[in-house]
Amino acid sequence: MTQDLARIRAFVQVFDAGGFSSAARQHGRSKALLSKYVTDLEDYLGVRLMNRTTRKLSLTEAGEAYYREASGLLQQLDDLDATITDQTAEPRGLLRVSAPRNFGESTLAPAIFEYLQKFPKVQLDLRLEDRYVDLVDEGIDVALRISTLADSSLIARKIADMHVVIGAAPALLKRVGTPQHPEDLRHLPCIIDVNLQGQSNWRFTEEGKTISVPVNGPLRVNSPLAALTAAVMGLGFVVLPSYLAEPAVQRGELVPVLPGFLPTGQTLQAVYPHRRHLAGKVRALIDHLVEWFATHPIH
Repeated sequence: MTQDLARIRAFVQVFDAGGFSSAARQHGRSKALLSKYVTDLEDYLGVRLMNRTTRKLSLTEAGEAYYREASGLLQQLDDLDATITDQTAEPRGLLRVSAPRNFGESTLAPAIFEYLQKFPKVQLDLRLEDRYVDLVDEGIDVALRISTLADSSLIARKIADMHVVIGAAPALLKRVGTPQHPEDLRHLPCIIDVNLQGQSNWRFTEEGKTISVPVNGPLRVNSPLAALTAAVMGLGFVVLPSYLAEPAVQRGELVPVLPGFLPTGQTLQAVYPHRRHLAGKVRALIDHLVEWFATHPIH
């Protein structure tokens, strides 16, 4: 049984790594041994699982079906082993975390780096990028997301409340006036951050109900920091998370508007793939972040 698992694991590791040489380097095994294990597995099954060329490695149709089932079974075994081990052992191993770039750089970094100080046997792969990341396809253990709803295919835990600011530069307000109701924004220049949920349909709260206002303007951008710069330069109104907007507000570069209509319910969430056994290093990180933001609220 041990030999069978070694062959199956070698097959999965080789494909995940993109080749025998890469897998050998990543897992500290010889290329010849990995090749032997994969060949033995193919001989045992009586089918070819991989197409091998000097430049590329790909799976056959049978290999794709076998990989899906085998990788899932190995993950379950690894999770089960980790669950038993994690009950007594200190968190350890590689932890892949995804978070929005600006939030990660400005607010998350000190919290997550303190986690590394608490658990020095964990190696962190922190990926900061402003795009939707598929946790399963990209092998992410946990993602920090700012949203109102969790993806139904994922498990989510609330880390902290989040707030947004709607604002504009003083010069723009002097020129076009201060909006008194969200509907006023329909006819005013707005800066659209395409990472924002709803993009050009901005959400507000009025008498406990959510209202949506379509907006338009001179700029669409996929960076909240760039959107902030544009707003400070007077190009339009902007919706920003409070942790980004507050410094500009304090400097007088950005003036908050429509404070009575600010959308509610946004939270910082830790989301992770639906697995029966949650690795201890992930559970420890989530617990740490909940404790951190309880004493370091996001303004």
